[in-house]
Amino acid sequence: MFKRIMVPVDLAHADKLEKALALAGDLASHYGAALVYVGVSASAPSSLAHTPEEYAEKLSGFAAEKGKAHGVSAEARSYISHDPTIDLDATLLKAVKETGADLVVMASHIPNVTDYVWPSNGGTIAAHADVSVMVVR
Repeated sequence: MFKRIMVPVDLAHADKLEKALALAGDLASHYGAALVYVGVSASAPSSLAHTPEEYAEKLSGFAAEKGKAHGVSAEARSYISHDPTIDLDATLLKAVKETGADLVVMASHIPNVTDYVWPSNGGTIAAHADVSVMVVR
């Protein structure tokens, strides 16, 4: 049913993504699909990585580890943005097309009052992507 599952990840908060990561791995294993872990980072140095190349290496290592854990093919796609907090939705929608994903599995937060003012990333991706999107709480 699914051939390529895109999983947006924030490596700084990978510990909070475990339900979505486990679900993506289980679906990939069940359907024989490949996982594509997508990360968006700034080009400026951060506590996570000093350069875009270092960020890409860390994301690749993360993808390899998760793919091995679920026994499926996995790859990483790193995207660099001037301001990921503003560009995240547009960058993830671009990644859906570029990766050839036919499913997106992404983590979400518990809705709160700010969601009435600013839409959630998961809600925006689900509303605008041309593929199925599973938002996992």
